[in-house]
Amino acid sequence: MRRDVRILLVGDEGVGKSTIVTSLIKESFVHHVQQIVPEVTIPPEVTPENVTTYIVDSGAGPQDRAHLESEIRKAHVICVVYSIDNPNSFDRIPAYWLPHFRQLGVNVPVILVGNKIDLRGGEVTNEALEDEIVPIMNEFKEVETCVECSAKLPLNVSEVFYFAQKAVLHPTAPLYDSRDHVLKPACIKALRRVFKLCDTNKDGVLDPAELNEFQRKCFDAPLQTQELEGIREMVNQHAPGGVRDGGLTESGFLYLHTIFIQRGRLETTWTVLRKFGYAEDLRLTESFLSPKFDVPFDCSVELSPSGYQFFTDIFEAFDKDQDGALNPAELEQVFDTAPGNPWASQTFPDTTLTDETGAVTLQGWLAQWSMTTLLDHKTTLAYLAYLGYPDEPRTSALQLTRARKIDRRKGKVSRNVFLCYVCGAAGSGKTSLLRSFLNKAFRDVYEPTKKMISAVNAVDIAGSEKYLVLQEFGSKYEPETLRNSKKTDLADVMVYVYDSSDTNSFSYISNLRQQYSLDHIPTLFVATKSDLDLAQQRHEVQPDVYCRRLGLQVPMSVSVKTNQTADVFHTICNIAMNPLSSIPGGAERALSASARVRMYFTVTALLGGCTAGLLMLYRTLLKPGVGLPHWMGTWGTWILGGKR
Repeated sequence: MRRDVRILLVGDEGVGKSTIVTSLIKESFVHHVQQIVPEVTIPPEVTPENVTTYIVDSGAGPQDRAHLESEIRKAHVICVVYSIDNPNSFDRIPAYWLPHFRQLGVNVPVILVGNKIDLRGGEVTNEALEDEIVPIMNEFKEVETCVECSAKLPLNVSEVFYFAQKAVLHPTAPLYDSRDHVLKPACIKALRRVFKLCDTNKDGVLDPAELNEFQRKCFDAPLQTQELEGIREMVNQHAPGGVRDGGLTESGFLYLHTIFIQRGRLETTWTVLRKFGYAEDLRLTESFLSPKFDVPFDCSVELSPSGYQFFTDIFEAFDKDQDGALNPAELEQVFDTAPGNPWASQTFPDTTLTDETGAVTLQGWLAQWSMTTLLDHKTTLAYLAYLGYPDEPRTSALQLTRARKIDRRKGKVSRNVFLCYVCGAAGSGKTSLLRSFLNKAFRDVYEPTKKMISAVNAVDIAGSEKYLVLQEFGSKYEPETLRNSKKTDLADVMVYVYDSSDTNSFSYISNLRQQYSLDHIPTLFVATKSDLDLAQQRHEVQPDVYCRRLGLQVPMSVSVKTNQTADVFHTICNIAMNPLSSIPGGAERALSASARVRMYFTVTALLGGCTAGLLMLYRTLLKPGVGLPHWMGTWGTWILGGKR
């Protein structure tokens, strides 16, 4: 919501614009006022809406035209003042003023202000006012309302500016069609989303408990029993089907807001909409969808316990048939309050665990959100908003992990979600390996991977549940991914897959390792198709020798076709949790370049500080009968400048 309002008063000469402004400031009538009152600033603490308010007077003479047009373009709301004793000043509103605003390309709310009602006894004649104003409001949608006042008495002067503020802060136009007297489609869509989010048990009714929680969330006050009874009685009388089982249905909820707007209580509906993240254009704000959440380099993002609990509650609420899985219809209902399924561009639900009918299980649902949070936490944050995460700040649903390089240096990992890249030649069995991870049937027909494929599932490690994300890029996109250090640094494990029955398969991954700097990433080799005859690889050394030279375990032999995977996924998770055990070339490679630099300078400083002592030791050792002790070795001779 904006924090300032600029109100411009326009109208013919002699209608009392300056007098209205002066009466507001002085709180009494002033006989002689300036022709044009200087701009007035009212601080937020003295306004009902707690916003800074600027009140701008204007002249109507030919000499004022340029300044007037400039102010019209800067105004947030325009009050067109006419005089009760001058019918011509009223007739010029639809004939001149309103068309003039449109001609200037200005589309802001307009308040019609009838001044000098003291000349007819100080009475507001509502019926006559309605007969005159309604035709204008029907023709000009920008006209919000009409207020009659008297700057002389003074009477209703503060109401003029109150309604002007409301027109800016709680505008009618986005919510309500004044001509047809109905809510606008965008307003209906937004309020339906609010209703569905507040209907926590998803039974299509806001029961008393849900209504009370809605009242507390939006207005920070409980709903009194008498108020609830009054609401239900009014809706029941005027909106058939609006009340069911003692609660409000969606149609009853929409009717209630229609009544609020028609009775001028737009601030009630706007308070609700803003509490649920909507801006004046009835779109969810960027700040609502993407709250600030900084992720340091080399750290990852996971769901916190409250995040997992929220997605578990969502699953259980929409699993209407209670079969332990979300079918396509139930998934569509889950994302009814969002722009759509966040994984529509992927091969979901083939990316996660499903039952035999293809419905997503709870384990698969949580695994999918774990993968989304790891790879794109901003999407998770947005969908927490779309789906109605109850706590603020919404970032409490996420948690940061320690940097991967620190984990590798310490040799201890506390994270729960791991990313593994699966690389290998075309036809080596990468896709089949990913499918077996999700307990999906083996496919005999080979289909080349045309785009990245992901798979995520939970893996039980010593009674602790970890989530493992496997990604295969296909031979076309594999080089592009591996040459991007920002992407490869995200990987917890590199798995190199080769076809043990294909003589050329291993050479592909050997060449891949030579081309790209990946030896800082924990590594596992997997030999697929072990059900076929073992082929001698056309490589300078065989895979087992190759792995031993790197200090890695020999390739794990698996056969997806015969369902013999040798706990390869547990092995991958164990490697991710104990990274130093599987660094190619030994654990010393786990030290980052910066760590090695720090070690170099530390050793240099120590040597510099000990130079004098070493020289004394050297002189002592060169005395007759004294030799170099065995512990000096190569380091001793190097320090002393000798050769060995």
